[in-house]
Amino acid sequence: MSDSPVRRPAGGLEAQVLAVLWAASRPLTPQDVQAALGDELARTTVTTILARLHDKGTVGRTRVGRGFAYAPTVQDQAGLAARRMRTELDRGQDRSTVLARFVSDLSAEDEQLLRDLLGEAT
Repeated sequence: MSDSPVRRPAGGLEAQVLAVLWAASRPLTPQDVQAALGDELARTTVTTILARLHDKGTVGRTRVGRGFAYAPTVQDQAGLAARRMRTELDRGQDRSTVLARFVSDLSAEDEQLLRDLLGEAT
């Protein structure tokens, strides 16, 4: 057994930071997020995660003094998943093939749900 710290799963810290931002009623600074997490995380770590989320378009930021305050641009986990799906489609691949393969892997229930949603959209 080693004494090394336990690593979070990939994306785990981003998910925690987003949860803090979703629960907030106002944009938060990295220091606010760090305090809300209650972890032994350096503010630079929190700032790096927020900057990465900003680069991905998952959070927006506004200037506050010499730093920034961050707020989510997606309002929940479902919105985040939808944004990730759009990102994959926008990678320049053959959209038709990507969508066809996605749909072919859906369960019958999900396929019907998708048909219903598309019917409502038109």
